[in-house]
This record gives sequence, structure tokens and C-alpha cells, in this order.
Amino acid sequence: MGGWRYPQVIKYDESKIARAMIRDAPISFKETYEVCKVIKGMRLVEAKEFLKKVLEFKEPVPYVRYKLNIGHKSGLAERWSKWKTPIGRYPIKVVKYILKLLDNVENNAINKGLDIEKVKIIHIAAHRSYYLKKWMPRAFGRATPWFRTHTSIEVMVAEV
Repeated sequence: MGGWRYPQVIKYDESKIARAMIRDAPISFKETYEVCKVIKGMRLVEAKEFLKKVLEFKEPVPYVRYKLNIGHKSGLAERWSKWKTPIGRYPIKVVKYILKLLDNVENNAINKGLDIEKVKIIHIAAHRSYYLKKWMPRAFGRATPWFRTHTSIEVMVAEV
């Protein structure tokens, strides 16, 4: 089994960085990628507020890469003008897992003695984990696929 390492962040002092990860979460990689792309670079408090708005269906997550056959949402073009896309969704299951991860990294930052108001997300990434393939037998010799995807997420925050 391969090892797991965080990326090397050279420009930040190690005492000002907090890290956390979730491994093998049963969530979609594509939706996780889109949420991570949006919250990267935000302050930790802002990111948590944004994700809570997504949970309440008040603000959709803009989709940039995996956006084929996805409906448009009102209000996306004004807020996220840098991507110029009104395409988005409300990935509730992914947002719940990422909120847990942000709570975890916040606790790690408090444990290290960092000021939470100044903490910024400097790195967040989603990685494909294992892909579970099963087949459910049906009548007349047929079978129905029962596939599940898993994702690992890592996050690093720094006090700026």
C-alpha cells in the first residue's frame, strides 16, 4: 500500500500550518473537486459560512470542470464572475463531509495556538480513492451494476 504525504508548502512556517484529511469517504470525486475549487483561498470562517448557505439551498456551488448536462442557477454569474458560468448545483452530501473536515482542521489550528480569524485555506485537494464494483444478479441471467466511488480529501490552513 502506498504512503500518504501532504504537499510541501515552502513559503509558510511549519508552526503556522494546521492539517487534516478524510480518507475513503463515500462521496463523488467530481462534486468534491468542484467544492474544493471554490473554497480554496478563502478564510476558514468564510468557507464554513458559504458551505452552510449551500446546505440551506441559498447559494449554489459553481461547476467549472465537470459541468456537462447540468442546469443553470440564478445568481451565479454575479457572485462568481471570474468563472463566467451560471452552471451549478447543491452537493449536500459532499458539503457535509467537507464541513466535518473544516471543523477538524479548525480544532487542529486551535490546538497549535493559531488565531482562527486569520486562518486561510492554502491547500485543499480531492483524490480518487478506491472504486467499488459489485453486480446484483437479476432474473433471466442478467445483472445490474452496483458501483460506488470513494474520495480522499486533504486540507492545509495557515495563519496569514
